[in-house]
Amino acid sequence: MRGRAWLGAALVLGAQLRALWLAAAVEVHTAKEIVAVNGTNQRLKCTFSSSSPVSQQLSVSWNFQPEDLSAHEPVFYYLKEPYEPPAGRFKDRVTWDGNIERNDVSIIIWNLKPSDNGTFTCQVTNWPDVYGTIGEVRLRVVQKVSFSEIHFLAVAIGSASVLMIIVVTAMIICRQRRRKARDRRLEAANTESKEKESLKVGEEKESIPLED
Repeated sequence: MRGRAWLGAALVLGAQLRALWLAAAVEVHTAKEIVAVNGTNQRLKCTFSSSSPVSQQLSVSWNFQPEDLSAHEPVFYYLKEPYEPPAGRFKDRVTWDGNIERNDVSIIIWNLKPSDNGTFTCQVTNWPDVYGTIGEVRLRVVQKVSFSEIHFLAVAIGSASVLMIIVVTAMIICRQRRRKARDRRLEAANTESKEKESLKVGEEKESIPLED
């Protein structure tokens, strides 16, 4: 009986500790996926909520997991003040854009590259809330269309439009000319028919003998 009682007490205590941990955990919120153009700058938004007031020991860790699933790389760190990476692919390419008082721990990645495709993680600890969720942002960097390609495309579309207008105009003019020519032929045929009919009537009158 004592063994069962201890087991029951342990289960109850475990459930209470789990509820307490969930209530005290930090919740991190991020966009699930972001699509950005190569060569531009992109803000990676990350906000958090905590059951405790923001403390001086609040820390923020941004990390990066490339698409090839190689090792994680540090991107940014905050503890009382922002710390940019001293080396790596994000050196001189990441800046702090958050506001701790507003529970905002966002950063900006400058001059995006195709090699930046991957997953960024945002983790926040706020003592005594040292556990919680980790926010993830999947970044997809797409190639931008250069000005020369846009110019060529615009010229091609413009030329095709002008050519189509010329073709349609020529077809309309040809139809109008054919219609006029047909009307002239019909008019000439009607005139000729009337002249023949008049000539025939005159001949018939001349062939009628006069009575004495």
